Amino acid sequence: MTSQPEQHEEHTGDEAAIGFDDLTRDIAEVPAVEVITTVAVHLMSAAAVKCGLAEGGEKDKDLDEARKLITALAGLVTAGAPEISNFHAAPLRDGLRSLQLAFRESSLVPDAPGSGPGEKFTGPVYS
Repeated sequence: MTSQPEQHEEHTGDEAAIGFDDLTRDIAEVPAVEVITTVAVHLMSAAAVKCGLAEGGEKDKDLDEARKLITALAGLVTAGAPEISNFHAAPLRDGLRSLQLAFRESSLVPDAPGSGPGEKFTGPVYS
Protein backbone atom coordinates (compact mmCIF):
# COMPACT_ATOMS: atom_id res chain seq x y z
CA MET A 1 0.00 0.00 0.00
CA THR A 2 2.87 2.39 0.55
CA SER A 3 3.94 2.23 -3.09
CA GLN A 4 0.66 3.66 -4.41
CA PRO A 5 0.88 6.98 -2.56
CA GLU A 6 4.55 7.28 -3.55
CA GLN A 7 3.64 6.78 -7.21
CA HIS A 8 0.85 9.31 -6.88
CA GLU A 9 3.17 11.88 -5.27
CA GLU A 10 5.77 11.39 -8.00
CA HIS A 11 3.09 11.77 -10.66
CA THR A 12 1.81 14.97 -9.04
CA GLY A 13 5.36 16.35 -8.87
CA ASP A 14 5.92 15.57 -12.56
CA GLU A 15 2.70 17.33 -13.50
CA ALA A 16 3.68 20.39 -11.48
CA ALA A 17 7.09 20.52 -13.19
CA ILE A 18 5.52 20.17 -16.62
CA GLY A 19 2.98 22.87 -15.78
CA PHE A 20 5.70 25.30 -14.70
CA ASP A 21 7.78 24.64 -17.80
CA ASP A 22 4.73 25.12 -20.01
CA LEU A 23 3.83 28.38 -18.29
CA THR A 24 7.38 29.68 -18.60
CA ARG A 25 7.50 28.83 -22.28
CA ASP A 26 4.04 30.30 -22.87
CA ILE A 27 4.80 33.67 -21.25
CA ALA A 28 7.96 33.94 -23.33
CA GLU A 29 5.83 33.69 -26.47
CA VAL A 30 3.29 36.36 -25.44
CA PRO A 31 3.88 39.78 -27.03
CA ALA A 32 4.30 42.70 -24.63
CA VAL A 33 1.24 44.47 -26.03
CA GLU A 34 -0.89 41.47 -25.04
CA VAL A 35 0.51 41.38 -21.50
CA ILE A 36 -0.06 45.13 -21.04
CA THR A 37 -3.62 45.06 -22.39
CA THR A 38 -4.50 41.96 -20.36
CA VAL A 39 -3.30 43.58 -17.14
CA ALA A 40 -5.21 46.75 -18.02
CA VAL A 41 -8.42 44.79 -18.61
CA HIS A 42 -8.02 43.04 -15.25
CA LEU A 43 -7.53 46.40 -13.49
CA MET A 44 -10.54 47.79 -15.36
CA SER A 45 -12.75 44.87 -14.36
CA ALA A 46 -11.70 45.04 -10.72
CA ALA A 47 -12.26 48.81 -10.63
CA ALA A 48 -15.74 48.42 -12.16
CA VAL A 49 -16.66 45.93 -9.44
CA LYS A 50 -15.34 48.26 -6.73
CA CYS A 51 -17.30 51.17 -8.23
CA GLY A 52 -20.46 49.08 -7.82
CA LEU A 53 -20.95 48.62 -11.57
CA ALA A 54 -20.93 44.81 -11.56
CA GLU A 55 -23.66 42.32 -10.80
CA GLY A 56 -23.08 42.61 -7.02
CA GLY A 57 -23.73 46.35 -7.18
CA GLU A 58 -23.69 48.19 -3.88
CA LYS A 59 -22.56 45.19 -1.82
CA ASP A 60 -19.24 45.08 -3.71
CA LYS A 61 -18.80 48.85 -3.83
CA ASP A 62 -15.61 50.11 -2.16
CA LEU A 63 -14.53 53.49 -3.50
CA ASP A 64 -11.23 53.50 -1.61
CA GLU A 65 -10.25 50.30 -3.41
CA ALA A 66 -11.66 51.62 -6.70
CA ARG A 67 -9.51 54.75 -6.41
CA LYS A 68 -6.35 52.64 -6.08
CA LEU A 69 -7.25 50.44 -9.04
CA ILE A 70 -8.20 53.36 -11.28
CA THR A 71 -4.99 55.20 -10.41
CA ALA A 72 -2.92 52.09 -11.21
CA LEU A 73 -4.81 51.67 -14.48
CA ALA A 74 -4.22 55.32 -15.40
CA GLY A 75 -0.50 54.94 -14.76
CA LEU A 76 -0.30 51.78 -16.84
CA VAL A 77 -2.31 53.19 -19.74
CA THR A 78 -0.45 56.50 -19.73
CA ALA A 79 2.99 54.88 -19.58
CA GLY A 80 2.14 52.01 -21.91
CA ALA A 81 0.27 53.91 -24.62
CA PRO A 82 3.36 54.95 -26.61
CA GLU A 83 4.56 51.35 -26.54
CA ILE A 84 1.34 49.62 -27.58
CA SER A 85 0.12 52.01 -30.31
CA ASN A 86 -3.03 54.07 -30.41
CA PHE A 87 -4.96 51.10 -31.86
CA HIS A 88 -4.63 49.27 -28.53
CA ALA A 89 -4.44 52.31 -26.24
CA ALA A 90 -7.59 54.13 -27.41
CA PRO A 91 -10.10 51.59 -26.04
CA LEU A 92 -8.15 51.41 -22.78
CA ARG A 93 -8.29 55.21 -22.48
CA ASP A 94 -12.04 55.14 -23.15
CA GLY A 95 -12.59 52.50 -20.48
CA LEU A 96 -10.42 54.42 -18.03
CA ARG A 97 -12.35 57.63 -18.65
CA SER A 98 -15.66 55.80 -18.12
CA LEU A 99 -14.41 54.44 -14.81
CA GLN A 100 -13.20 57.86 -13.71
CA LEU A 101 -16.62 59.34 -14.48
CA ALA A 102 -18.42 56.46 -12.75
CA PHE A 103 -16.24 56.97 -9.69
CA ARG A 104 -17.06 60.71 -9.67
CA GLU A 105 -20.80 59.96 -9.91
CA SER A 106 -20.59 57.38 -7.10
CA SER A 107 -18.76 59.66 -4.69
CA LEU A 108 -20.82 61.44 -2.07
CA VAL A 109 -18.28 64.27 -2.12
CA PRO A 110 -16.79 64.44 -5.62
CA ASP A 111 -13.10 65.24 -5.99
CA ALA A 112 -12.11 68.58 -7.47
CA PRO A 113 -11.28 68.39 -11.18
CA GLY A 114 -7.76 67.02 -11.50
CA SER A 115 -7.86 65.35 -8.07
CA GLY A 116 -9.90 62.27 -8.97
CA PRO A 117 -8.43 58.81 -9.28
CA GLY A 118 -5.77 58.66 -11.97
CA GLU A 119 -6.19 62.30 -12.95
CA LYS A 120 -2.60 63.10 -12.04
CA PHE A 121 -1.75 60.91 -15.05
CA THR A 122 -4.63 61.73 -17.39
CA GLY A 123 -5.47 65.30 -16.47
CA PRO A 124 -8.93 66.41 -15.31
CA VAL A 125 -11.90 64.34 -16.49
CA TYR A 126 -15.18 66.12 -17.19
CA SER A 127 -18.54 64.63 -18.09
